[in-house]
Amino acid sequence: MTRPETPSPLSRRTVLAAAAGAALATTAMAGSARAATPAQQSAHAARKGAVNRLVDNRTWTTSVDWRSGTAHGTRVVGGARPGVTIGAPAGTTTYKDPHLNKTAEWEYAEWLSPVHALSVPATEVIASWNAHTPKGTWIQIELQGTYTDAATTPWYVMGRWTAGDDKDADIRRTSVDDQSDGKSSIWTDTFSIDDAASGLRLVSYRLRLRLLRAPGSNAAPTVWRLGAMGSDVPDRFTVPASTPGLAKELKVPRYSQNIHVGQYPEYDNGGEAWCSPTSSQMIIEYWGRKPTPEQLAWVDPSYADPQVCHAARHTYDYQYEGCGNWPFNAAYAATYKDLQGVVTRLSSLADLEKLIAAGVPAITSQSFLKEELTGAGYGTSGHLMTVIGFTADGDVIANDPASPSDAAVRRVYKRREWENIWLRTKRYNATGKVVSGTGGVCYLYFPAHPTEKQRKALAAVGVR
Repeated sequence: MTRPETPSPLSRRTVLAAAAGAALATTAMAGSARAATPAQQSAHAARKGAVNRLVDNRTWTTSVDWRSGTAHGTRVVGGARPGVTIGAPAGTTTYKDPHLNKTAEWEYAEWLSPVHALSVPATEVIASWNAHTPKGTWIQIELQGTYTDAATTPWYVMGRWTAGDDKDADIRRTSVDDQSDGKSSIWTDTFSIDDAASGLRLVSYRLRLRLLRAPGSNAAPTVWRLGAMGSDVPDRFTVPASTPGLAKELKVPRYSQNIHVGQYPEYDNGGEAWCSPTSSQMIIEYWGRKPTPEQLAWVDPSYADPQVCHAARHTYDYQYEGCGNWPFNAAYAATYKDLQGVVTRLSSLADLEKLIAAGVPAITSQSFLKEELTGAGYGTSGHLMTVIGFTADGDVIANDPASPSDAAVRRVYKRREWENIWLRTKRYNATGKVVSGTGGVCYLYFPAHPTEKQRKALAAVGVR
């Protein structure tokens, strides 16, 4: 339960869609204005092969993709998992880390993506990346877009990221607050139009990837996957009911976040703050990966499930002061051998059924009152759980980390209730105030080389 529902002007520990909170409170009819036009829908289906016409995913992963961009000191790495790394540095730059109060010089190289025209003019954009960052290296991901009024955004920093978190670390992974041009803002990990009711949208964007290392070093980061998800989900308190289509359950490890209450205050104190890394660790281990004993040696040996502590430490965002940065979780998953991670939105439980049928579980984000989800026993302004299957009646089987023990993690939630709390964008909180929901946000972790069945299921929900 990591994302309270009211954005702060300085930092957003909020439900991700809250950047448009004022519009949500005043526009009940914005959905019709925000839906993609038929032409946009047709273009998206043709180009992406996806059924979700409210979402546009664009990712650069292949050698052809990387060569399509503009290189300033980068070179393409070939092989089974193509990427970009530093070739000859383009120059040096100075960075003062606000979390270490440390200023240092860095060599850098840059890769600039081609301009991507969004098939769905977007109110929100979330970037994702998968990278290897050896000690002494890090990456910065930036986004610049064009609005429907032809104006251009500034270059927004979507994240400064490194996998490491040693006590003698060179930098701290971090989001960047206070980024806005009066039309849009960055809320931790999300670009958001400030007033969605105005009709303003982002129609295109490009990404800039900066790779950095200590001067004179031979180490270099490598980025294998870079992309973004743009979306324009209509404002809605309820969503249409879907028809059950699958009965299947995946065998996913079960971990409770609540057995970690009070552990490691420097990483947000365990318990309810750790739903995201706990969910991430469940799926990472579903795919057969986990930290080595050497990597876990720092954890207090009296703590159960030390790998959850490890995941919390290595997803922690030092600006957000929590482990709930979505792209940071996806990037953490991809630090494990031959895994990929991406943040996206899905349109229905039918999308989740496609993934489960192919053996791909999903981490979903939702918020709800206690009485809105039978059997949960709690309410939350933002919580992550892992969907692992469906019963014969179509109800959702979830590994819910907000459980008192590992043994209690497996839950069955009523399909209609769960579907609505996940897919809606508007809801009432406990005081009766209209606040935001996440509109189908999830993250997917899957092999770098998925099976044909997995590949088709991912493509069917717009992920390639």
